[in-house]
Amino acid sequence: MNRLGNQSPQERTECTQGESEMRVNCGQRSMCMNQRSGPALLCLLSLFAAICFPHLAVAQEISAYRVGKIITMNEKDEVINNAVLIVRDGKIAEIGKASQVQIPEGAEVIEMSQCWLVPGFVELHNHSAGASTDLHDYVYLTNPDLRTLESVNPGTENFKLARAGGVTSALLISGSGTNMSGLGTVIKFAEGQMDDVVLKFPGSIKIAQAGNPERYWYRVGRSFMNYNTRQTLAAAQKYHRAWLDFESGKSTEQPLFDPIYDPFRDLFRGKFIASMHTQQFQVVMMSILMIQGEFGIKTVLDHSTFDGYKNAPTLHDHKDIVTIVGPRQLYFDPTQRRIFGIAQRWWQGAVRTLGINTDSPVIPQEELSYQAAMACYYGWRTYEAIRGLTRIGAEALLLEDRIGSLSPGKDADFCIWSGDPIDPRSVCWITVIDGKVVRDARNELRRF
Repeated sequence: MNRLGNQSPQERTECTQGESEMRVNCGQRSMCMNQRSGPALLCLLSLFAAICFPHLAVAQEISAYRVGKIITMNEKDEVINNAVLIVRDGKIAEIGKASQVQIPEGAEVIEMSQCWLVPGFVELHNHSAGASTDLHDYVYLTNPDLRTLESVNPGTENFKLARAGGVTSALLISGSGTNMSGLGTVIKFAEGQMDDVVLKFPGSIKIAQAGNPERYWYRVGRSFMNYNTRQTLAAAQKYHRAWLDFESGKSTEQPLFDPIYDPFRDLFRGKFIASMHTQQFQVVMMSILMIQGEFGIKTVLDHSTFDGYKNAPTLHDHKDIVTIVGPRQLYFDPTQRRIFGIAQRWWQGAVRTLGINTDSPVIPQEELSYQAAMACYYGWRTYEAIRGLTRIGAEALLLEDRIGSLSPGKDADFCIWSGDPIDPRSVCWITVIDGKVVRDARNELRRF
């Protein structure tokens, strides 16, 4: 995990006459050529190739999946029996009943008529998709200038295990040893290099309250930790507002560029979230009131365990907050002398934007579905658990237009299970990311 150093607000591709270069920026590919001749030359070459060599045109990659049931998790909550899903060039092209969907000629057909097809799972608290030795470089109690992007480590065994458990995307964040440990990265467990796996950066700012940060070397208390987190966010917000005043013409004085706080401008614009390591009633309450209440930051409550669910009524006044439970799924409440399912208690408190995490590798990433199964064993609802593993995670990351549900135009990220994915007896046979089969276990032994 590297510090931002003296980077500019946006990594720019510098082009000189007669040369071109390819550069990766936040997981997207961009090609820059000579500004005067490059685009025109590309158009002429493309036109010449299309006219003179039509037989060399790249064919579209089309595949069809015929299954017993598709859980779409779309806006209508459609569940389609005897269904077909068509993939074209990495995107979902069509979805519907087998009797109503025409499979294109030449498409590769995978038929699993007894199986379920569901969106790929989205993990909101992952430490295993990057080089672990680089995820804990924090020195100060708040480290706003750290980031996980450079620690992403594609192609590892952890990527393979995640795919085996039906997990296709994750938020890679640093640890919780200090109150603020830097910017997280949303990745896909795809095959390939960095530009193939990085979906969004920044994906979040990691903030931890209580628990682990209290063990900082001079044993800070919660009051000081809250003060320190607040003053760091206040400094970033002041910087953002100074730039807003300059950009709107309210001020003629251009602020000095600050490489530490400049990425926070999109945090205050609502373009990425604060990922909160938080648990216990008082700590969760402060996360709600400070991060979302005082600063208006889109917030995801990670862990949300112990008696944190007693804050459910407070969340009714803070609609932008998503609650993610895990890896602990049960709590013994000494005031009632009973064991409760934590997710079930949040749900009972009318919290509907509810999901599950593993804190991988605390719990292995491939066991995300098991965590949901435990939540259901202790009282939560199966269908809502599938939603919590898919659509809720995508919405929390502000990526619901691409992942988390199945509809035409979205990324073809899905898995085919032998049955209900919340049932521990079920197995994930096939994992598809961006339309590519990245795992096919039909001829393998079950891994876990």
